[in-house]
Amino acid sequence: MTAAAAPDLSLLPKAELHLHIEGTLEPELIFHLAERNRVPMRYSDVDELRSRYKFSSLSDFLALYYDNMAVLVSEADFYDLTRAYLARARSEGLRHVEIFFDPQAHTARGVPLEVVLAGLGEAARASQRDFGVSSALIPNFLRDRPLEEAMSMLSGLLGSDAPIVAVGLDSAEVGNPPARFAALFDLARASGLHGVAHAGEEGPASYVWEALDVLRVQRVDHGVRSMEDPALVDRLRDEGTPLTVCPLSNVVLGGFATLSGHPVAAMLSAGLHVTVNSDDPAYFGGYIGENYARVAATFGLDRAALAQLARNAIMAAFVGPARRAELLDELDRWEGSRAQLVG
Repeated sequence: MTAAAAPDLSLLPKAELHLHIEGTLEPELIFHLAERNRVPMRYSDVDELRSRYKFSSLSDFLALYYDNMAVLVSEADFYDLTRAYLARARSEGLRHVEIFFDPQAHTARGVPLEVVLAGLGEAARASQRDFGVSSALIPNFLRDRPLEEAMSMLSGLLGSDAPIVAVGLDSAEVGNPPARFAALFDLARASGLHGVAHAGEEGPASYVWEALDVLRVQRVDHGVRSMEDPALVDRLRDEGTPLTVCPLSNVVLGGFATLSGHPVAAMLSAGLHVTVNSDDPAYFGGYIGENYARVAATFGLDRAALAQLARNAIMAAFVGPARRAELLDELDRWEGSRAQLVG
């Protein structure tokens, strides 16, 4: 009996719910934007910059991440950055994306919020037409900066016409628990926005509890350390709380020594609402398609398991009923096709 060929995972329709657009800055684009904006670079060329993409922790990564943002100056820069991501991810099966961005990281450099929103917003509004990818924006607030600054920033965001659907919380997690931002999330929710938050990446499982109980988030970004708390696992499963897991990111940043030691498959087996995402793919070695492919190969996931991961993301997306139905219909057609994983 001859084994069937592995399916082409670029045809698996995917939604990405944990993607930092600044984390898609490839070295080639960094140098292009640096030249366009006359921003001096401390690296001689692309190869030297790429050689620095070796990280021992989240904080180690963030130092280079924020440094590279200096090349993002104009509306055109944010527009070009977003379109470059959409074009690449579309070729890997992307159908919907909710794009994280860090407005405080740009305004702190003197880039007006209006410039950031104009570039990202224009690209997001054109994504369905130009790439067949629906999209929305989620500003993430920096948890290591003052609450008052975040509240002021939220006021500016609420006055924008950019396609913003939620607010999030990111940056250095350890020592910066979610509860400090309760007022921010209360105001966002009262203004009609959804809430998500990074929790349980490097921080403890208790941060996930806080994100759920104090911030009242609808999705937890990362959440891998939830597996250290059986009671939390039970709650996440019973409440169906989506977890936007980023396997390659967690390995590159030292959360897990190898992908085989990552809990993503165990989380799926435990009945958790797990989704697979790329986080900061220019830095972590893989966009959405590569994350699916590596997880599938490492854990031997069959067609049904891969479809479940994709379905989880579609069900967790902040989209309307009609768009969700379109995405689920395409996924059903993929799952029902004849190709099967080897074995």
